[in-house]
Amino acid sequence: MASLNTSIARKNASGRPTAGATPVPLPFRDDPLLWAGWLYARDGMTQNEIAMAMGVSRATVNGYLAEARTRGIVTLSMETSRLSELMIAQAMKDRFNLSDCIVIPSAETDQGLDERLGETGARVLQRLIRPGDTLGIAWGRTMIALARRMGPGRVPDLSVIQLTGGTSAPVDFTPELCASQLATALGARSINITAPAVVSSAAVRDVLMDEPQLREQFDMARRADKVVFGICSTRPDSTIHASGLVRQEELSHPAFHRATAVVAGRFIDDRGVPVRAPLDARTIGLTLEEISAIKVRIAVAGGARKVPAILAALRGGYANILITDAATAHSILQAEGVPESLGALRGTRRTQLQGGNPVKTKKLINDPKNIIEEMLDGIVKAHPRHVRQLEHSPRSVIAVDGPRKDKVAIVIGGGSGHEPSFVGFVGKGIADACAIGNVFASPPPDPILECTKAVDGGAGVLYMYGNYAGDVMNFDMAAEMAAMEDIEVRTVLSTDDVASAPIDQKEKRRGVAGNFFIFKIAGAAADHMWSLDECERVARKANDHTFTVGVALAPCSLPQTLRHNFEIGPDEMEIGMGIHGEPGVTREPLRTADDVTDDMLERIFAEMPAKKGSKVAVLINSLGSTPLMELYVINRRVHERLERKGIDVHATWVGTYCSSLEMAGMSVTLILLDDELTELLDHPCDCAMFRAG
Repeated sequence: MASLNTSIARKNASGRPTAGATPVPLPFRDDPLLWAGWLYARDGMTQNEIAMAMGVSRATVNGYLAEARTRGIVTLSMETSRLSELMIAQAMKDRFNLSDCIVIPSAETDQGLDERLGETGARVLQRLIRPGDTLGIAWGRTMIALARRMGPGRVPDLSVIQLTGGTSAPVDFTPELCASQLATALGARSINITAPAVVSSAAVRDVLMDEPQLREQFDMARRADKVVFGICSTRPDSTIHASGLVRQEELSHPAFHRATAVVAGRFIDDRGVPVRAPLDARTIGLTLEEISAIKVRIAVAGGARKVPAILAALRGGYANILITDAATAHSILQAEGVPESLGALRGTRRTQLQGGNPVKTKKLINDPKNIIEEMLDGIVKAHPRHVRQLEHSPRSVIAVDGPRKDKVAIVIGGGSGHEPSFVGFVGKGIADACAIGNVFASPPPDPILECTKAVDGGAGVLYMYGNYAGDVMNFDMAAEMAAMEDIEVRTVLSTDDVASAPIDQKEKRRGVAGNFFIFKIAGAAADHMWSLDECERVARKANDHTFTVGVALAPCSLPQTLRHNFEIGPDEMEIGMGIHGEPGVTREPLRTADDVTDDMLERIFAEMPAKKGSKVAVLINSLGSTPLMELYVINRRVHERLERKGIDVHATWVGTYCSSLEMAGMSVTLILLDDELTELLDHPCDCAMFRAG
């Protein structure tokens, strides 16, 4: 990291520069207090060790930490809301082999994100450019924001050159404008490519590229020391459509059906592989291979809608420095199946410290890198009559008895750590296959697709999973790839977590323990040989009729970190916490079992349209370490409340059905039944960890 940083003056806590200090690493955004706080609270260094790492005196470190405490960066515990971006940045560096990753805090919406990313990109670029450099720049909204945010200054003998040809489109982020604006801000020589970005034919492109002036310009672009570019998605509202650079009819070519991202005018698929189409041969600009050969490649991009595109560019290795926001990076890590502490990365919890070091938990594990494979091996050995792994895709678990010709196939999936969800529900009468992700992380598209192909019986496939960004993105990618193999896929998201969003935003709610009922009913419909339309319909109906509220009493810890993913006081509880440690709706002193149950039920009753004589099924679910003794106490109170309301209980399940590793806590789920749902719920099933009928 140090090789990317210039020697800059550092200020101590009193504001005076500290001479000879080690440059602040880029992810800390020139804030020595943030760096010192990280080394002290996260890495557990002593003040002497911090002084050596930062190249300052112990007295200076003492001042840094005092100021950090004043600013709320460090207290007796580490406030991860200030440091979570650094954790995400490190995870991104490790996953994608980046030289550096700079992650800025997220906002409530993506509005203004281009400007914030552009401002950060300008600061980073100011630290990286050297006298005599040639800097290549692409185009787009983020690039023009970067150019406009670049502070005035002069870098001797600097040249700024376009990476693509130009355009006359009536937008304010053309290649010419981006290059000239940046060059003006840096007092640099601006080299504009004297040709359009897209021409009428490959032959015209070849003639132009052979012109001496253009050949000289592109030779210079290929020798660039650094390039900076945005990453564009291929969504209808993206820059590539707004720019007018490419006509709509050109994008209808079959090759573009698998295009996910655009880098400097070149299209790539979700794995980062270039999409070769006639348009590519008519494009005037550096190729992706030529861009990849440049030593320093800075991508500046963010926003929820760009997550698949940024992930594709990272998979292709087109950037080795990434500037993005925390929410985007977090979604990318989820989609890529990187295990981490979601609560900490989201900046919603404090990590407890003991003697300057985070408290570690105990687990009976071997190498945490192998824990998913070892767990699946154990599951298959325990349940050989129910499940098997695909030899070429071991994260794809298939029902031994279930998939058959002309039957709608049910494919479920999600992160590990929730057992028996999801793999435990694979078997006859429920799910035909399950794609397995890392701990608390979505499965990648490949095992989902392999599940799909393995169980497709010709009647279509129904995807069912919880409503989480990483799962949605990866299952959607798998569905697109399945469509290319003529497999029809429909999707139903579970959104039963009442506390995760208001009722008028139900589409944003998470899927939790209610998956149990929703999977069961859809699996029964498929086992009855219902059509894909009917299976999808009744699955959506089951989801609409299912309501869950949970309560957390103590945190869990990931095998990779052995650290709590959030902290909660010894006499506290949190109503509505998610199964990954996502924030709940209220944290308050622990109350009696009946009081807690009543609170949870009132939240469900406020939405469930049940009246006297209605019928429900009940699920009392442990989040991991809450024992059956306590669950049955809760169940007693649930039945009492339902009886007093005149609501009949058709069936009850008590136990662990959707866990969060060893988290202490539980959830209550009610499904409001009618005759159709009742018959499907009662239909026999036989899977690895659950049987009915």
